Amino acid sequence: MLRTADQDDVDSIRRWRNHPEVRRQFIHRGEISERHHQAWWRRVADDPAAQVLIFEDAGGRCGVVTISHHDRTQGTAEWGFYLDVVGLRARGALFGAWIALEREAIRYAFDDLGLAVLGGRTLATNAAVLELHRRSGFTVVPEKGYTAEIGGQECAVVWMEMSRGGGSGWRSARAEILVVN
Repeated sequence: MLRTADQDDVDSIRRWRNHPEVRRQFIHRGEISERHHQAWWRRVADDPAAQVLIFEDAGGRCGVVTISHHDRTQGTAEWGFYLDVVGLRARGALFGAWIALEREAIRYAFDDLGLAVLGGRTLATNAAVLELHRRSGFTVVPEKGYTAEIGGQECAVVWMEMSRGGGSGWRSARAEILVVN
């Protein structure tokens, strides 16, 4: 289940984002200070084109989905996510939550927000997430990929997106997802 994040979630969001395994998958890999995190929270809370959602499962809150650059006119948005690696691993639920969060975020984007296109960026070195996105129905858009300097090295960033209808879009991916559940 996804719900809108609130002030009570802010510390958890920062703790999850600062976990070394999570930080390693972001362009900005430094630890996020409380001051910077609070500034980010104030900014997204006031941004009508952004949402921060908490993913909950039977064990409680365990992940974050961000929706940004939501253009209601075009029906497009960018998304990202991360999980409570420590808590989920302790419960033996990390893999299942990872898949469930992806499915729920896609459903939310198309069914609740009514998006036409959902896109996101992933480091090319993050093969597991790229494969999860591919299996969920996302396709690579080469012209939107780019490189970013991370730790003094150029790293490829892959842009993947999914459309609401047609081909490998949400309707066909939804059928596959519902069969797996």
